Amino acid sequence: MNFLIMNGAGNRFAVFDARERADFSLSNAQVKVICQPGSPAMGPLGADQLIILRQPKPTPSEAIDADIFMEIRNREGFEVDACGNATRCAAWLVMEETGDDRAVVQTNDALLSCTRTGPLSVAVDMGEPKLDWSQIPLKEPMHTHHIDVKLGPIDNPTLSNPGAVSMGNPHCVFFVEDFTTVKPHLAGPMVEFHPLFPEQVNVGFARIDGPCKIRLKVWERGVGMTQACGTGACAAVVAAHRQKRTDRMVEVEVDGGTLQIHWRGIDNHVIMSGPVELEGRGKL
Repeated sequence: MNFLIMNGAGNRFAVFDARERADFSLSNAQVKVICQPGSPAMGPLGADQLIILRQPKPTPSEAIDADIFMEIRNREGFEVDACGNATRCAAWLVMEETGDDRAVVQTNDALLSCTRTGPLSVAVDMGEPKLDWSQIPLKEPMHTHHIDVKLGPIDNPTLSNPGAVSMGNPHCVFFVEDFTTVKPHLAGPMVEFHPLFPEQVNVGFARIDGPCKIRLKVWERGVGMTQACGTGACAAVVAAHRQKRTDRMVEVEVDGGTLQIHWRGIDNHVIMSGPVELEGRGKL
C-alpha cells in the first residue's frame, strides 16, 4: 500500500489513506517497525506518528459534518486521541482534493475545523483546553495552574511548579530559564511515567523569551523527543498565560519550525497555525 510522508513544523508522519479500504489495519508491532528511525519505510528520521485516514464516523448529534476521520498511532503503536500537526496535514490533503479552503477533521476526541492560511499553511481550531484535574486526567484532585511535580533535590528542585493542560491528550509544562541545565531528553521520560498521570503524559519544557514568544521542547509520550508537537505548543501557551507569563497570542518556536498559537478570550478556543510539508511517498 502506498503512503505519504508529511510533516507539520517538523512533526513527521506516515499517512495512509484507507478511505476506500475499511478492512485496512496495522498491529502495534507493525506500526512500531514502520515508525522507528532507520526503518525501510521512513528512513533515518522515522515517524513521530502513523496516521490512517478513514471515512468519517456517524455523529448525528454534531452540528457539522466531518470530511475525514483521522486515526492516530504513536511510535509505540498505540492509538491516541489528538495530534494538532497531523490534523493540519490531514486537512491540507482534503483541501487539496476538494479545492476548498476549509475542512473538518474528526478524531476520537473532537471535530476540528481547519482553514487554509497559505499554499502550505493551515490553521486548526483545537477547541477549549481541558483544565480540571479529572479531565487531564490526574490521579488526585488539585488545581492545575501549578501541580505538585518536582525533579531534583527536595529543597532545591531543578524543575517544579509545572502547569497541567489537556488538548485532547495530557500535557505537563515546565518553565525553564535555559536548556543547558535542564536536559529534556533525560527529564522527559521520568515525568512521562510519574504516578500522578494515569494515562502517562506529554512533557513540555518552555523558555519564555517575551510576552509573545516561547521556545519549546517536548518529550512526547510513546514517542520521545520530537521536532514539534502541536498540542504541546497549545498547552504551553495555555499554561504560560494561566501563570501570567505570556499574552494569549504567542509565537512558539520548536526544533522543526514555528507555530502561531492564539488562545482566544472570546470563546476560550485555541487556534494553532503553521506550515505543512509533503516530503514524499513510500510503499509498504
